[in-house]
Amino acid sequence: MNRYRNFTDPELTALLENGDHAAFTEIYNRYWKKLFLVAAHKIKDLGEAEEIVQHIFVSLWNRRDSLKITSSLSAYLAVSVKYRVIKSLDKQYNQQKYTASLGMKGITDDSTQEWLDFLELKERLEKLVCALPEKCRLVYRMSRENGCSQKKIAEELEISEKTVEAHLGKALKTLRAGLNQFMTTLL
Repeated sequence: MNRYRNFTDPELTALLENGDHAAFTEIYNRYWKKLFLVAAHKIKDLGEAEEIVQHIFVSLWNRRDSLKITSSLSAYLAVSVKYRVIKSLDKQYNQQKYTASLGMKGITDDSTQEWLDFLELKERLEKLVCALPEKCRLVYRMSRENGCSQKKIAEELEISEKTVEAHLGKALKTLRAGLNQFMTTLL
């Protein structure tokens, strides 16, 4: 094992490509601390820096038979740590952005209460719609619930489009007033 300390990086790389564990261990011992210091300096999180370096060496071993290092091993590893650091910083940035967006919205989950409020509002709207005069209610339901155009409603009910418009206007005004009154009682 000691004889590997005297090998050059290209010699170690050639041995690594052939699956030599001792060559890999020598590369690891030679470069681990340097890569760790670079990562730790940039990341400011020792655990994350260690994980980055470990990932680089795991990847180096896993890709040993298809490894094509065109520059020096030192430069190859330096670029590897650089890209891993960038990836880690990007991940941290996205997590901070997501956490900040949660903070703005409030982390508490009010979905159950919101659902109950929605159901109560829906029930109140239905009561208001049922209280509308018959033609007014029919025009409203055809327009809002069935998505019919004013022209189609006029044709089906055999009334003018102006009458449809008047019924719809009256329905919306009545519903708006009823819901406003309901909402003020909730608040």
